[in-house]
Amino acid sequence: MAAGMTPLVQARGLEKRYVDGPAVVEVLRGLDLDIAAGERVAIIGESGVGKSTLLHLLGCLDSPSGGRLLLDGVDVFSLPESELASLRNREVGFVFQFHHLLGDFTALENVMMPALIAREPSRAVRARAAELLERIGLGARMGHRPGALSGGEQQRVAVARAVMRRPRLLLADEPTGNLDPATGERVHELLLQLNEESGSTLIVATHNDRLAAAMERTLRLTAGRIDPAAVGAAPRLGVG
Repeated sequence: MAAGMTPLVQARGLEKRYVDGPAVVEVLRGLDLDIAAGERVAIIGESGVGKSTLLHLLGCLDSPSGGRLLLDGVDVFSLPESELASLRNREVGFVFQFHHLLGDFTALENVMMPALIAREPSRAVRARAAELLERIGLGARMGHRPGALSGGEQQRVAVARAVMRRPRLLLADEPTGNLDPATGERVHELLLQLNEESGSTLIVATHNDRLAAAMERTLRLTAGRIDPAAVGAAPRLGVG
């Protein structure tokens, strides 16, 4: 993070371990991380190194075994569960490798869901969701359930759902990893376009070199920590 920039995300001594019978598996080992508001960051590393675990912690979907996570100065894991859930719904958008859409609901209803959970006015929510689906080329498909959509269409719906509430922090875990190259390219360009318009902080865990190159900074996760020797800026690609 450049000097003088304000951290939105601060991890201090972040640890995550799992107990597997008599064995203890240490995934994150005292990880420190600063990411500025509005920054675009790629997290890279070998499969199984803990990229998904880190994103789940940053998105407050899982709790650490040790250390602290601050979001805009708030120690999130010190909050009561109800306040943490409210913060997660309000401030964080998440795109998974597998879309995790709700199969019994239409594309429009899936995109609306985060705002409905937050009890925003349904008319405004429906209008915002329909606008997003129109903009990503799925206006004619908004009444379809996920099973009637292609893989790329499902992932585009998932991206729209993630940005529905204009989150300050947008996390994407291998968002193109389950797609063919051409479809993956379209999804990652969409992700960057929507993020650029909202000005949110974007953190992407990826093996996709082109997606990583579109970020402002690349961090390598190794041995449970950010490798300081592999931290650097990445060239920006167009997102048109």
